[in-house]
Amino acid sequence: MRTAPAAGALVSAAVLLLGAAPAAPPAGPPLPARMADTGGGTQLITAVAAGTSSATGTVTWWDRRGGSWVKTGSAAARFGAKGLVEGASRKQNTSTTPTGLYDLPFAFGIKPAPSGTVYPYRPVHQASWWCEDNASRSYNRWTEPRPADCRASESEHLVAYPTQYAYALVVGFNYHSRVHGRGAGIFLHVDGRGATAGCVSVPAGAMRRILTWARPGRGPHIAIGTTGGRTAITRY
Repeated sequence: MRTAPAAGALVSAAVLLLGAAPAAPPAGPPLPARMADTGGGTQLITAVAAGTSSATGTVTWWDRRGGSWVKTGSAAARFGAKGLVEGASRKQNTSTTPTGLYDLPFAFGIKPAPSGTVYPYRPVHQASWWCEDNASRSYNRWTEPRPADCRASESEHLVAYPTQYAYALVVGFNYHSRVHGRGAGIFLHVDGRGATAGCVSVPAGAMRRILTWARPGRGPHIAIGTTGGRTAITRY
C-alpha cells in the first residue's frame, strides 16, 4: 500500500504550483479623508449610495482621533424611492434624498432616548407635528401644537409613524435658510417597510448606536452622496 505524503509536503507542492498568495492591496485613506469638507467637527456620518437611482446603500459613522478618521460603525441604509438628487436643486414631494453636507440640529423619538444619549432629544407627543406646508410660516419646523396656517394634509403627524420615528435625527437640509418648495422633514430615522420618501433610514439597532455615539460638542454632520458623478460624496 502506498504511503500518503505528509501534510507539509502537500502544502509545499501547492505553493510551488500556485505561487504565494498575492498580498492584499494597501488600504487607501478613509472616506472622510478624501472629502473636500466634513463640517469642521470630529464626528461624521456618511450615507453613500452607488448612484443617483439607488434606493439602498451604507451609513457609516466616524470619529476623528489623533488627526485621523476612524470608522466606528456602519449599517445598511435606505434612501428615497426615486433615488438621490443634489440638495440645491431638489423639489418637494419627489421622493428623492438630497445630497450634500448637513448639520444635525437635534434628535427626537416616540420612544425614550436610548440610555447614554447626550444629544438634544425631543420626545414626540400627540401634539407633535413637522410642518411641511409651503404656505406656512412654520415650514420645515417642529410644531407643537400644529399652527392654524399649517395644514394637516401637508404635514407629518410624528406620532403616526411609530416604527420610523421611534428614533430620529433631524438633517439640516433646508432647515436654517428655508426655501419653500425645496423640501421639508428630512431625517435619519429607523427603517420602515421599504425605501423612504426622501429621508435616510437604518435598522433600529443602528439608530440607537448612532444616538448614543453622537456628541453635540464634537460638531457631528451627515454627508449624503454617491460613489461617483456630480453627486459624489467626496465633493462635500
